[in-house]
Amino acid sequence: MRRITAAIAAITAITTLAGCGGGTATGNGGNKAPKTLTYWASNQGKSLDDDKQKLTPELQKFEKQTGIHVKLEVVGWPDLLNRVLTAASSGQGPDVLNIGNTWSASLQATGALMPFDDKAFTAIGGKDRFVASALGSTGAAGKPPAAVPLYSLAYGLYYNKKLFKDAGIAGPPATWADLVADGKKLSTGGKHGLAIEGANNAENIHHAYIFAKQHNGDFFDAAGNPTFTSPGAVAGVKQYIDFIASDKITAPGNAEYAQNQSLQDFATGKAGMLLWQAAGVQLAQRGMKPEDWGVAPVPVQSGTPGQGANVDTMVAGINLAVFKNTQNQDGALKFVKFMTSDEEQKILNGKYGSIPAVTSAQSDPQFSNPEQAVLRQGLAKSAVALPQVPKESQFEDLVGTALKDLFADAAAGKPVTTESVQKRLEKAQQQMTG
Repeated sequence: MRRITAAIAAITAITTLAGCGGGTATGNGGNKAPKTLTYWASNQGKSLDDDKQKLTPELQKFEKQTGIHVKLEVVGWPDLLNRVLTAASSGQGPDVLNIGNTWSASLQATGALMPFDDKAFTAIGGKDRFVASALGSTGAAGKPPAAVPLYSLAYGLYYNKKLFKDAGIAGPPATWADLVADGKKLSTGGKHGLAIEGANNAENIHHAYIFAKQHNGDFFDAAGNPTFTSPGAVAGVKQYIDFIASDKITAPGNAEYAQNQSLQDFATGKAGMLLWQAAGVQLAQRGMKPEDWGVAPVPVQSGTPGQGANVDTMVAGINLAVFKNTQNQDGALKFVKFMTSDEEQKILNGKYGSIPAVTSAQSDPQFSNPEQAVLRQGLAKSAVALPQVPKESQFEDLVGTALKDLFADAAAGKPVTTESVQKRLEKAQQQMTG
């Protein structure tokens, strides 16, 4: 799920073609009684077919309630952002779509998405129903949200209980120094301490941003200008790359991982730890029993997770958006209301192992297991939203690629120093600013 490698060059240059009709023609019903909607869903399950199997019964339920047929297309993460951008530039897109919540401000800047103003929120049951932290990743501050939260996610540290026991490790590490020490104990006999996705831009950017925050750094200033070479950002990126470069607790081959191979390595006992979002369902699909793994808060430099330099996760998740030029806006809002209803929030998040984005659904007992408790705690107390600025998607592409290159250098045995990290980030910043 939520694995993103899309590359874009100038997202803010995209202008929606005025007057073009996106989405599905309304048939005989018109906007007040649309007969069909098109929906692009992101890949949240083990495969695209897995998503179709999970979503189809719910879409059939919506059709039975409203008479509106939903044409579903599940779009893989490597293609989703470019598909959305193409739709935005051509004016030919779906009626409703999933977006990564970190893209919200960038896509908002294109003008292609319908703003969720007070009227729109009233149509779907009210803004107050949504979890406040999740609403913080729906667009730029001071503007109506470009989307509404659908699935909420956060990072946790997953660990293999048997490998920990065999290595004489009493419990999960709470600091990065402890994690590296434990990782070295686990790195033996072909196994490694920590699995990562070094060629996955989204994974890279998420961890780089959290590490930078832990070093009191940031990739943007208050005005939204890039500060990729700030000392904290450089230190944060280097600490992440060092898992391969100097700590040597991650297998060099992880530098090429971009398709959830790290999840597979953890599930099959090739790695003792994994930083992931709501991994439980996918671990079960890969044959790992719930009693074989544990989950703990992501480590910090010192102390306990919290705010400021002790953030340990991001406000991750999937948002639901409506194309601004849909011909079926009324039907689209009915669909958004359905997908964010208490009942569907419980069903859908239960299927995917994510956390409901509406407060009332979070109290359901199924979201109180140990894994969900750790993730909910992180979202509530120690999460940070990625910057909601128009150039966020370029940031993901350019800095994510810089980390990918640095991981490749580390895997090849080339030295990774503060200077080399700074040079790579400086190149990324120059590419963004032109």
